[in-house]
Amino acid sequence: MSDYKDAEKQYGDGNGIHPTTSVGQGTHRRASITDAVFGEISEGGPNYRAVGWKGTAVLMLKTQIGLGVLSIPQVFHSLGLIPGVICLLVIATMTSWSNYIVGVFKLRHPDVYGIDDVGRKLFGRIGYELFGITFALYWIFVAGSGMLGISTALNALSSHGACTAIFVAVAAIIGFGLGSIQTLGKISWLAWIGVVSILSAILILTVSVGLQDRPADAPVTPGPFKSDYELFAHPKAADAFASLSSIVFAYAGTPAFFNIVSEMREPHHYTRALIVCQSTMTAVYIAIGVVVYYFCGSYVSSPALGSAGHTMKKVCYGIALPGLMVSTTLFVHFAAKYFFMRILRGSQHLTRNTPTHWITWIGCTAGNAIVAYVIASAIPVFGGLVSLVGALLGTLMSIQPMGCMWLYDNWREARTTKWMLMVGWCAFMIIGGWFLTIAGTYGSIVGIMDSYKASGGSSAWSCADNSNSS
Repeated sequence: MSDYKDAEKQYGDGNGIHPTTSVGQGTHRRASITDAVFGEISEGGPNYRAVGWKGTAVLMLKTQIGLGVLSIPQVFHSLGLIPGVICLLVIATMTSWSNYIVGVFKLRHPDVYGIDDVGRKLFGRIGYELFGITFALYWIFVAGSGMLGISTALNALSSHGACTAIFVAVAAIIGFGLGSIQTLGKISWLAWIGVVSILSAILILTVSVGLQDRPADAPVTPGPFKSDYELFAHPKAADAFASLSSIVFAYAGTPAFFNIVSEMREPHHYTRALIVCQSTMTAVYIAIGVVVYYFCGSYVSSPALGSAGHTMKKVCYGIALPGLMVSTTLFVHFAAKYFFMRILRGSQHLTRNTPTHWITWIGCTAGNAIVAYVIASAIPVFGGLVSLVGALLGTLMSIQPMGCMWLYDNWREARTTKWMLMVGWCAFMIIGGWFLTIAGTYGSIVGIMDSYKASGGSSAWSCADNSNSS
């Protein structure tokens, strides 16, 4: 944690507040403050600096625990239990360090709001544009996958009571409505509901697969069912790479952590929230993945909520539905906030409830929700495409930049043993990140091609039930 303490000592508390500015002492009152990112934040406008450390932890958790956790049992099936757990722990370590560096960098550079600002510092205007566009595309595509997740839940709950295209449209309306809440401070209470929802659903799933006679997809045979789980699997290279990409995707909330720490009341509490988030996530991923795969073996469903049979699938999806809605809310919000900040940053409309403020904000959330809806509905083999975008964009946003960020801040420091070890670690992060990007992209492309060979792909705006995939 020395990097964090050094940054706090050198650059102050990291609040990005001018030293001469006073902050209101009351819980519900605040004086006008001047933030390094948002400018003047006054009593009458939205408070973009209202997230406490507990709210930060739950926002981090909800940004990551959602769609990703439902693929972990299938990852363990592909890799085997022991290699699966080892790979998960390695990627957890890499992304946890990346997330930690986000907080350190924010303290040292209070004017940074998003990863696009990091790109400007590292690589100038080209980095600013490249990182910004990649960030927006990533969250728009993930928002589309969130909408498909909601449609899957609605199909499961209603026994395919309506055309799937209608359910996707309903999900888009929900994402737009809730995603239009102005600040993360106001969304954090939704994140609490979402985290409790998704954790309850996967806990019920875990208990259910241990109590059932056989997995839902297993054939009915005489005698008791015996799981065919493997400690060591022998996947094809493409399948192994795609599985690594799925693990990265489960931890790929990192690019949003810049936005979250920028809206904290006290950014120096960021590491406290991060430890809670990463330790909880990793424990949940391992527990769910091991238990569900151990009992289901090769008959594990993907998403995993379908592994406990028809009735429990309805129960699990019903409980998980609020969590899926909150995930989509956050994904739409993050993408919209990027465009909103880019348009209004530096103007008085950013922190005041003017017509320009609201027209711009609603336009950003509506535009992103519409694009995500079109992507979710119109692109064939969407699961494979989202895996591709996760590998290509998620890894690129979560691992390589953080190695460059440490080098940017510390390259001119004294060449001590610790410094050389850290340079080696940063080189590992950059090279390892590119390996995961390239290998995961290859595995995803092969998966899309195999899907086309098997079924010819999926039709656009399909009405088919999407809750029966396995």
